[in-house]
Amino acid sequence: MRKLVYYIAVTLDGFIAGPDGADPSGPDGFWPIPADYVRHLAEEYPETLPAPARQALGVTAEGTHFDTVLEGRRTYEVGLRAGVTDAYPHLRHLVFSTTLTESPDPAVELVASDPVARVRELKQEEGKDLWLIGGGELAGALYPEIDRLIVKLGPLTIGSGIPIFGRTAAFDPRVWRLTDHTVMESGAAFLTYARG
Repeated sequence: MRKLVYYIAVTLDGFIAGPDGADPSGPDGFWPIPADYVRHLAEEYPETLPAPARQALGVTAEGTHFDTVLEGRRTYEVGLRAGVTDAYPHLRHLVFSTTLTESPDPAVELVASDPVARVRELKQEEGKDLWLIGGGELAGALYPEIDRLIVKLGPLTIGSGIPIFGRTAAFDPRVWRLTDHTVMESGAAFLTYARG
């Protein structure tokens, strides 16, 4: 059965974006993107690089982890504001939204129904794992369905912002088992956890 993997960049103090929800790795972002971090992404998780980055870096690898990306409307709109209607054309792309009525891109599937029910359906399909890119609100809604966390821990703090599971996630303590880790010379760490 496919697994739902929350593969997300997080600050040391647990935030995935600043208070405004803007792209922390964009041109005006605060997220450090050192060469070893980019190299690791391109080598280990090439399918998670958005199309413009793949093109700029000459990345053509299909990737071995994911064939489907799931994101919330606010996260999707970060790309739309940059003029990108499908940042991941090399993956099946689902956007969860109750307010978008029409997809800006024919390859992007809008999902207005219950995210938990839809993810349970997707898990039953054949294929690689499902990548939950965010945002925090969708991650909070899908919290009980997340099978694996891959945290790209950045060596920075920001004080406040959007927490990894959003601001409305239910209190539901879980123990996770560390299954892999890679620490970059730049201070970033890739930490993989399986649900305990």
